[in-house]
Amino acid sequence: MDIASMLPKLPFSDPVLIFFIVLTIILFAPLLLNRLRIPHIIGLIIAGVIIGPHGLGWLERDSSFELFGNVGLLYLMFLAGLEMDINDFKKNKSQGIVFGLYTFLVPMILGTLISYYTLRFDWKTSVLLASMYASHTLVAYPIVSRYGIARERSVTTTIAGTVITVLGALIILAVISGMAKGDINRSFWIRLFLSIALYTAFIIYVYPRMTRWFLKKYSDNVIQYIYILALVFAASFLAETAGLEPIIGAFFAGVVLNRFIPAVSPLMNRIEFVGNALFIPYFLIGVGMLIDLHKVFTHSECIVVALNMSVVATGSKWIAAWLTQKTFKLPKVDRDMIFGLSNAQAAATLAAVLIGHELGIFNDNVLNGTIVMILITCTVSSLVTEKAARKMVTRQMTENQPNPADTGEEKILIPVANPATIENLINIALLLKSPKKKSTLYAIHVTDDTKTGNGPGFKAQNALQTAEKVASSADTRLEQIYRFDINIASGILHTMKEKNISELVIGLHHKANIVDSFFGTKTESLLKNTNKMIFIAKCTIPISTVTRIVVAVPEKAEYETGFAKWVDRIANMAKQIGCRAIFYAHPQTITQLKAILKRKYRIRNEFEILENWEDILMLTGVVLQDDLFVVVSARRTSVSHNSEFDKLPGFLSRYFADNNLVVLYPEQFGQENELSFFTDPLSIDVERHYTRLPDFRTLWSRLTGGDKKMWKHLNRKEK
Repeated sequence: MDIASMLPKLPFSDPVLIFFIVLTIILFAPLLLNRLRIPHIIGLIIAGVIIGPHGLGWLERDSSFELFGNVGLLYLMFLAGLEMDINDFKKNKSQGIVFGLYTFLVPMILGTLISYYTLRFDWKTSVLLASMYASHTLVAYPIVSRYGIARERSVTTTIAGTVITVLGALIILAVISGMAKGDINRSFWIRLFLSIALYTAFIIYVYPRMTRWFLKKYSDNVIQYIYILALVFAASFLAETAGLEPIIGAFFAGVVLNRFIPAVSPLMNRIEFVGNALFIPYFLIGVGMLIDLHKVFTHSECIVVALNMSVVATGSKWIAAWLTQKTFKLPKVDRDMIFGLSNAQAAATLAAVLIGHELGIFNDNVLNGTIVMILITCTVSSLVTEKAARKMVTRQMTENQPNPADTGEEKILIPVANPATIENLINIALLLKSPKKKSTLYAIHVTDDTKTGNGPGFKAQNALQTAEKVASSADTRLEQIYRFDINIASGILHTMKEKNISELVIGLHHKANIVDSFFGTKTESLLKNTNKMIFIAKCTIPISTVTRIVVAVPEKAEYETGFAKWVDRIANMAKQIGCRAIFYAHPQTITQLKAILKRKYRIRNEFEILENWEDILMLTGVVLQDDLFVVVSARRTSVSHNSEFDKLPGFLSRYFADNNLVVLYPEQFGQENELSFFTDPLSIDVERHYTRLPDFRTLWSRLTGGDKKMWKHLNRKEK
C-alpha cells in the first residue's frame, strides 16, 4: 500500500482540513505569542505568510478566504462603530475632525512629494500612492477591545479620524480611476455626491426606526443577532452601490445601531464573540497569505520601493499623531495610542493598489512593496497599541483607586418566579451595574415551606436556570439561590442579610383582584423591613429600545443616604442604552444632581424644575410610549417622604398603566443597625411596627430605669 498516495496533496483542498488548520492557528497563535509578549494579531498575519501560497503552500487564498476575509474586515469596522461612545464622540468631535484632517493631509503632502522626487513617479501615480498612505485600517482594534478601553478619548478620536481619512482616500481613488478611464465630468461629481447624500439619509432615518420595531416584536436572541448582521451587510452593499467602500457602510451601521445594543447585554456578547473568534482572525490570516517575501527580497528595486513606502507611511502617521497631541495637549500615551491604531495599512490600501495595478498606474514593484508595507505597518501598529493599552489600563486603575464618588460594592438580588418577566429583570440588573465592575448577580426563588411535592422545586429550577442563561449570555456570573421559608418576603430578607445585598430588583406586582394593593403584600413587606435600595420594575418593551429615561425626584432627596448610589445606577443605565436622562426635581436637588453627574458621568442629561410633588401630574404629557419613567419614592420614615406619596399607586395605575415604569426606593439610614427612637426621630428601626402603641409595661420599665444604656446616653447628651 502506497501511504504517500493516501495523504492529501498540496495545496490542501479538503474544506474540513482547511477549516481545521485555520482553527488551529487561531487557537495556538495567541497562546504561544502571549508568552513572548507579542500581540497575537502579528502571529495570525505571520501564520498566513507561512501556510500561504508564498510560504509552505499548504493553503491557497481561495474564495473562502476572500469571503471570510471580507466579512472579517466589515465585522472589524462594525465593532469599531458599535463600541464607540456616541456621547463622548459628540463632546470630542473637534479632536476627531482635526486628527482626521492631519492624518489625511500629512501623508498626502509628504507621500506625493517623496514619491515624485525620490521614486520618480508622475504626479498622478504619486497622488494615488499618497492616498494609500493616508488611509489606514483598525487592525489593532481587537487589542483595544480586549483591554476594555474602547471608549477612551484617544480611541474615539482615532476612529473618527479613520472615517474622515478613509473617505478622503477613497474619493481620490475614485477620481484617479475615473481620470484613467476618461469618466471625469460634471455628471460624475453630481452622481457621486447625490448617491452619498441619499445613502446617508436612508441609513440615519430608516435603520433606527426599523430596528426599534424589530427588537420590540422579536425577543429571540438568535433572530436578533441575524437581523443585526443582515443590516450590517446591507449597509455595506448599499455603500458600495453609492460609490463608497463597504467598510464605511459597516462602520456607519455600527454607529447607528450603537444605542440599541448596550455594552453589557447578551446581544453585544454574541456579536463580539463571533467576530473575535472567527471572522476577524480569518481576515488577518488572509492578509498574511498575500505577502510574497521571496519576490520582494530578490529584487533590489522592489526593496527600495518597499522601504520607501513603509518609512513614509509610518513616519507620516506618527507626525499626524504628534500634531494632534500638541494641538489638544494630550498625554504621551494618548499620542502612542492614536499612532498605534492609525498606522496599520490593509483594507483601503489593498483596494487602491489592486485597482491602480489593473489600470496600469502602478507597476509590480509598487504592488509587492505594498504587501511588505502592510506587514511592517501592521506589526508596528500591534506592538505600539499593545504597549499603549497597558499604560492606559494602569492609568485608569490609578485614577479610579482614590475615587471618593465610588458607590461601593454592587450586589444585586433579583427574585425570579414569573417566567415572563425574568429576562427583563435580569437585563435591567445588567444595565444598572457598572460595566467596569465584574460583580456577580444573585437570583433567588423562595418557596413557602408549607408547600410539598415536586411542583415548587421544578418551577424554581426552571426559573433560576433561565435567569442564569440570560446573565451568562452577557458574560456575567449569576449565583442561583433556592430556599424554603415561612413566606417569600422573609426568604428574600434573610438572603439579603446573608449575602450583604446592596440592592433589590423586583417585578411590579400584578393585581389579583380589586382589593389587592398596587405593590402587593410581598413588596410592601420588603419595603417595611429593609432599608436597602429597591427597584420595582415593569417593562412593556425591551429595555434596550428605550429612547429616554424620565426621572421624577422628590424634594430633599439629596439628603438620603443612598442619593449618590441611585444616581449612579440611573447614569449607568442611560450610558449603556445610549439614551438621554431627564430629571424633574426641586432646584436645590437639581444642583446636587448636576454636581454628581458632572464629576463622574458623561451622559446626555437635562434638568426640569418640579417645585412641588403635586405637579407630577404634568408628566403625563411628557412621558412617551418608548420612554422609561422612573419615580424616586421614599419610605415613610425618611427625610424626603411626602404625604402625596400615598396617592402614587393610584396615580401610576391610572395614567402610566401602559408605560415602562420603575419605582425606586433609595437606600436610607445607612447600615441596618437598631437606633434609638428618642435620640434621632428619623432613624426608626424599620423592622419594628411603630404604627402600634408599645406595651405599657415595657414603656414603664424603660421610664423607671429598665434601660440604663438609654438613660446614660441621654444624660451624656445633656452634659
